[in-house]
Amino acid sequence: DGKIYDAYVIYPKNHTSEANFVEYFVYQVMPDILENKCGYKLCIYGRDIYPGEDAVSAIEKRMQKSRRLIILLTHQLINSKEDAYDQHIALYNALIQNDTKVILLEMETIGTYGKLQESLRFLIKQQGTIKWKEEHTVHPQSPNSKFWKQVRYHMPLTHRPS
Repeated sequence: DGKIYDAYVIYPKNHTSEANFVEYFVYQVMPDILENKCGYKLCIYGRDIYPGEDAVSAIEKRMQKSRRLIILLTHQLINSKEDAYDQHIALYNALIQNDTKVILLEMETIGTYGKLQESLRFLIKQQGTIKWKEEHTVHPQSPNSKFWKQVRYHMPLTHRPS
């Protein structure tokens, strides 16, 4: 299908204490589970998009080469006005062009979705979110936990290395 990545990851890029966990999750936990243990290829801004690259066109190109978009919903992402470019492009691709499936990971309890952009609310109403509750589990790194099983269910089929 000409795609290079199984998923493009959208997450808040500001540095607050909660963002530390999100960054740890994005750079450590997700690659460990989805790439190392499940054989997916993720595109993560800051890891797969390089300094000096035109961020806007790089983001668009990488998204076009991704089979899924994973959006990490956090209060930070919802309330942040900056850095939302990749989110806008993603939602545009998902809703208008209808060519990319979005996987919404609710990283913290959002509560009411009233503050969210209409497009995000529409997606949540349509398909729901996968809620991260792993801090209560013994093994957040297990690909067989309920959370990761739900994520994998929405991911494209992989050709696992045998």
